[in-house]
Amino acid sequence: MSDDKKSGTPKDTHYAKLRRAHRDQKAGGPVQRPRAPIPAGDGPADGLVRLYGLHTVRAALDNPRRKIKTMLVTRNALERLGISDITALPFKTDLVEPKDIDRLTGSEAVHQGVMIDALPLKPKPLSALGETNLVVVLDQVTDPHNVGAVLRSAVAFGAGALITTSRHSPTESGVLGKAASGALEHIDLIEVKNLAAALDELHGAGFRSIGLDSEGPAELEASFAGERLALVLGAEGKGLRQKTRETVAALARLDMPGAIRSLNVSNAAAVALYAARRFLAVR
Repeated sequence: MSDDKKSGTPKDTHYAKLRRAHRDQKAGGPVQRPRAPIPAGDGPADGLVRLYGLHTVRAALDNPRRKIKTMLVTRNALERLGISDITALPFKTDLVEPKDIDRLTGSEAVHQGVMIDALPLKPKPLSALGETNLVVVLDQVTDPHNVGAVLRSAVAFGAGALITTSRHSPTESGVLGKAASGALEHIDLIEVKNLAAALDELHGAGFRSIGLDSEGPAELEASFAGERLALVLGAEGKGLRQKTRETVAALARLDMPGAIRSLNVSNAAAVALYAARRFLAVR
């Protein structure tokens, strides 16, 4: 091989690095090439739900009603979960690398190094509502991110149940569980076939149902009454269905003096729950 074809000398390499650094500086810094995302692999076995994330899994581990079948966990996540001996866990647990979980959840999922496959929690009937004085009712809200965020706010403000319809509602999933950040394990999930009939049943149990509507005739706080409240929220864009609007005890709006007159359903739920909890606290 001739000298012309030999690899560059250390001096050549040094100048190549300087030229590259100069180009990067002119471009505003080194060009970061994004890694190709890893698609989700095979889903869980039939009848199981896949949940991930530290808060989600920690809450599932602490919930005696949650039946976990398998767990994949990194050494770092194991420490953060406070688990010292995986052999003491009553289900199969494998110590893995983050990329092993990526292959199952996909690299877009923020799994934080832990994933479980478990039986879904069985929804309860409305008759199992109990003595709570605050519930959230969702009228065909289908986005799992929104439902998970509503669950998180509902638990934070002490709501006793989330009521959804059997159809046009998301099932338990990793996306919903991650958005709920553990709230799935701390609140009763109630499914009903007919929302209007369920609202009538709530009325019979002493609840005042209030449907949130950006064009509602009264402000939310002025619509509160009684000792039990049911906050009813509709899907993004569509809002409450006509039958629901006709069935709730009141339609109310959030007072928003700013330029934007409506909120994402999960944000609206958080504001409404805060106001409802303050009202009920002095009853």
